[in-house]
Amino acid sequence: MTLADLLQHWSIRENPFMAEEARGDAVFARMSGDGPEAEIARLGGASGASGASGAAGVHGVHGAYHSDFEKIVGDLNRPGAAIVFGEKGSGKTAIRFQIAGRIAARNSADPGARVLLVAYDEHNGPLDRLHARVGGKSALDSIQKMRLVDHIDAMLHTVVPRVVDVILWPREVGPAIDLGPDAGRVARRMEPSVKRDLLLLQAVYDRPGEADLRTRALRRRLGVALPKWRWIGAGIAIAGPPALVAIAWSFRRYVPESLHGQASEWLFYGLILLYLLAVAKRFIWDVLADRRLGRRLRKQLRVIGRSDASYARSAGQLDEVVRDATSMPLTDSDDPRYTMLQRLRGVLRPFGYHGIVIVIDRVDEPTLISGDADRMRAFVWPMLNNKFLQQEGVGVKMLLPIELRHALFKESSAFFQEARLDKQGLVERLNWTGPMLYDLCEARLRACHTPSVTTGQPSIALLDLFAEDVTRQDVVGALDQMHQPRDACKFLYRCLTEHCAGTTKDQEQWKIPRHVLEQVRKQESDRVQQLYRGIRPA
Repeated sequence: MTLADLLQHWSIRENPFMAEEARGDAVFARMSGDGPEAEIARLGGASGASGASGAAGVHGVHGAYHSDFEKIVGDLNRPGAAIVFGEKGSGKTAIRFQIAGRIAARNSADPGARVLLVAYDEHNGPLDRLHARVGGKSALDSIQKMRLVDHIDAMLHTVVPRVVDVILWPREVGPAIDLGPDAGRVARRMEPSVKRDLLLLQAVYDRPGEADLRTRALRRRLGVALPKWRWIGAGIAIAGPPALVAIAWSFRRYVPESLHGQASEWLFYGLILLYLLAVAKRFIWDVLADRRLGRRLRKQLRVIGRSDASYARSAGQLDEVVRDATSMPLTDSDDPRYTMLQRLRGVLRPFGYHGIVIVIDRVDEPTLISGDADRMRAFVWPMLNNKFLQQEGVGVKMLLPIELRHALFKESSAFFQEARLDKQGLVERLNWTGPMLYDLCEARLRACHTPSVTTGQPSIALLDLFAEDVTRQDVVGALDQMHQPRDACKFLYRCLTEHCAGTTKDQEQWKIPRHVLEQVRKQESDRVQQLYRGIRPA
């Protein structure tokens, strides 16, 4: 018997236990009525692949929430922090998708007070640029030099370009942050201070390549003029020579020769000198000042990868009031970065967003980390900061590998005092019991079932796949030994395939007998235990 024959008999249109990653799992997407593709659209393409999350993760449409989900998502009217530790396959990235679904539902119900979801899960680019800049002898040396401000810069670099995309080209961009149908018009009607903040965010955090050109385009779209001295200086440079020629001609023509003399010549030379000074100020002094500012920005923004000249050309179009260390990230201080996050909130508010949720995931996957516990620790620990995690209107959800939990409890009391984990919605381990896994797997099975006259059943239960002498407690007990959604799906998948491999089609034995259940349970339980002891791969 083939597996297709068995599934066809039970009117199951696809194997509900085959996929192992939430992002590529069509069953998970159908259960949620949402899924990774929709999440990418909401995030403006900011998220990448899901990685080691567990295909079966969690979802609520069919009642398969993890018991800690409500604690993790919290109150979206006042976004807060959550720190979650979980094994590979325990459903961390699936929880991220479920958070996305909850936020999408809330935003639909209250469009005037929406929450923006930011996926901070693509770490290869920032880490590669940091490694190239700091020049550590090893990957660990470079990652140990990563600061909290580098993380905040990377998060802002994830969001700001997509906000600018929508405002500049609302009809041309692909999946992007939803700013409404008239984003350009709303942006043009914003308060002058908010326009100035948006222009500053774009000048600092836009993507490399055409950032300086986009500064000019955004300034024009917002209706913001160049700084006063910049356009006055440009006007003097353009109008100066014709004006001096006109003055000289008028002086020669209309002023009597008796008044011509040394004083008048010195007056004319003085005007020429003033003109040259104005030109020098505009095209030499200001350009050098912009270059110095650009170098300071590039020195601090180590995870973005723009050039000095690009920053300089963007900064040259900013108002003088924001060109200092209190407004721009020109030092190691974290205050300007927190101010930038609040500026982003202020920019998003006219578009109906009153809060931001940042989901941190897949910290074990970047090439420079590759699952190494010490590198993950160096990467994550700067973010375990109470000031960062308790920002007003910004909720940070950290979905972390279980290896970091072990490292966490080895830290000193001073570390815990700074992190204040007692205030951060800590979930020490994503535990799954047998009944929880049973409900989850049954929800996946029903999501793949099509009622058929062959079975005469309007719906199907997980226990229907097993022989009559197999009880619900037998299946629950076996699933309890799997511990994680991914391993539970592997267990049931093997039950199906082992039964099909030992049965011919003409026998018409469509239910899995007890001996197959027990055999697979023992083998998979041993595999899971070996995995936990670190003596075999996942």
